[in-house]
Amino acid sequence: MQAEHGCSITGWASYLPRTVVTNQDIMTLFDTSDEWIVERTGIRQRRAADGPFVNPKPSTSPLGGLGTTAQMAVEAGKAALEMAGLTGNDIDLLVLCTTTPDQMVPATSSPLADALSIKGGGMDLNAACAGFTYGLVSSAGFIGAGAERVLLIGSETLTRITNWSDRTNAFLFGDGAGAVVVEAAPEPALLGWDIGVDGSLQPLFYADYGGPGMAMRGQEVFRKAVRVTVDSATKSLEQAKLTPADVALFVPHQANIRIMDAVAERLGLSDERVASVIERTGNTSSASIPIALTEAANHGRLQEGDIVLFAGFGAGMTWASAVWRWGAGPPR
Repeated sequence: MQAEHGCSITGWASYLPRTVVTNQDIMTLFDTSDEWIVERTGIRQRRAADGPFVNPKPSTSPLGGLGTTAQMAVEAGKAALEMAGLTGNDIDLLVLCTTTPDQMVPATSSPLADALSIKGGGMDLNAACAGFTYGLVSSAGFIGAGAERVLLIGSETLTRITNWSDRTNAFLFGDGAGAVVVEAAPEPALLGWDIGVDGSLQPLFYADYGGPGMAMRGQEVFRKAVRVTVDSATKSLEQAKLTPADVALFVPHQANIRIMDAVAERLGLSDERVASVIERTGNTSSASIPIALTEAANHGRLQEGDIVLFAGFGAGMTWASAVWRWGAGPPR
């Protein structure tokens, strides 16, 4: 990124669909218990975007039905733009991070851009659960290349691709969306970053076209996820010439409370410095970090100049981390 082009997050918002799916609801599908799910994952409930939570059928229209990926993205995107005092006409690039597009063709960012009246370009970015952090690094890069404003959204309808007969992971996933506006600013915000992928680990977590839904080898994912997330976060902090002691808030991918706790412990970060919403949202993939960031920011957990560490991993296996200085954007 060119030194003369800094950036800042100037707007943020999240959207969760109205249907709440509790652990008691999950217990109607197979033999499990609320205690078992909470102990292993930290999840008590999650949201579902489209009517009955068991295998909801996607709408044939990208913006139709009750809670498509695009619809949720519209809600989060509109609110983030409003907070930033902008409209879609001010946006040079829309980046939609999702692993659950509404159609194979076109990219879901296309009808989303129309719905938000985006004046610039639009693209989908699929790095699974690491997608939002990939998108944040990409947004800063586009601003470094001369863009003024990027609308970055993570939106997922994971309940649509969940295998509800698989008692090993069906309780993990939920639907939701989160968005941020990234604008050019005098000072750099992205201080360090690291992204990566190891395609040899693809068999650990995948969903096939026409298949029953997501399949995951949970114990192996756990071990790999902790290692790559800690390694990536450490690299980003070193690039920024900072240490975990400098981090005011750690916003991890909300995959599993045990993974989140293990990563935070290895980095030496106390619970008070970790943003967590997993108890109420479950794993929302690329939407999880902006949802957690929005709640933290709205609850006054971030002050200008604070160092924020974003880090996550996803199917593929992908991983990404970013060290970000929280600060004010350009004057209106």
